[in-house]
Amino acid sequence: MTMQFSKKMTAKMTVLVAALGASFAAMAEPAVVFDMGGKFDKSFNEAAYNGIEKWKKETGKSYLSFEVTNESQREQAVRRMAEKGASPIISIGFAQASAIEKVAKEFPKLQFAIIDMVVDLPNVQSVVFKEQEGSFLVGAMAAMASKTGKVGFVGGMDIPLIRKFECGYKQGAMYINPKAQEIGNMTGTTGSAWNDPGRGAELAKAQFAQGVDVVFAAAGGTGIGVYQAAKDNGKLAIGVDSNQNHLHPGTMLTSMLKRVDVAVYNVAKQVQPGVTVLGLKEGGVDYAVDENNAKLVTADMKKKLEAAKKDIISGKIKVADYMADNACKF
Repeated sequence: MTMQFSKKMTAKMTVLVAALGASFAAMAEPAVVFDMGGKFDKSFNEAAYNGIEKWKKETGKSYLSFEVTNESQREQAVRRMAEKGASPIISIGFAQASAIEKVAKEFPKLQFAIIDMVVDLPNVQSVVFKEQEGSFLVGAMAAMASKTGKVGFVGGMDIPLIRKFECGYKQGAMYINPKAQEIGNMTGTTGSAWNDPGRGAELAKAQFAQGVDVVFAAAGGTGIGVYQAAKDNGKLAIGVDSNQNHLHPGTMLTSMLKRVDVAVYNVAKQVQPGVTVLGLKEGGVDYAVDENNAKLVTADMKKKLEAAKKDIISGKIKVADYMADNACKF
């Protein structure tokens, strides 16, 4: 009798603990740790902000957030969110990988996600993108719009991920014009390269002096300076991550959309541990056409871009990935 009663009680307690765990998970608030540049950088972080705000609006629930202003804060911020019981904890940007890896091991019952890098742990979802595919399309558009045959690229921090953007861009330009010349510069080798509009403007002006008339910036907040320089010099610019066409209508040829907003929104709804890869087929990257650049994108340009997009999705056009295919020697 006693043993049977004990077994029944143990079974009931197991069910109760599981129910409490599920209830806690349902009650837990998500947390977003924005990286350097802040949630209003008009680029990568802001796309993440738009995604979590959409989730908030639809669910009526709240979330925690922190904006990293120096590199030493990353791990501290992630751990603080974990100590508060936040779940999932979503870190924005590849630079937070080591922080997520360390803290996720310490808090195995919580769920984590990282955007733009892979962390291989059972309680982490890693979301990465096929930036080369979206960059190919805006490179093709740049070549179609260029009158000189010279297109420019300004990257942020000189890392393989940003070379991946540039490599796709170069391939797209040469797909349209095999004789196209791509001139590229990186802003720097430290985190400050993401938030230096003045340096971005200098690099863009130097490229214009070499004959570039369309410039693509994949440089976070630094890109703001690139776009302003393009406007001041009567050139065209291409935005990145978020739709930045509205910043300078008539100057912004398009924006290479990297749907960080969609990634964050989906992760906030449900974490799926493992690696999620978002390309053209999945709607993870694209190019932007709206009322701000409609006059710059002709029907013929759009027809060619849509054809290229279809061929990339089908596999007819294979866009080399700088990080995987050893493509594009710079």
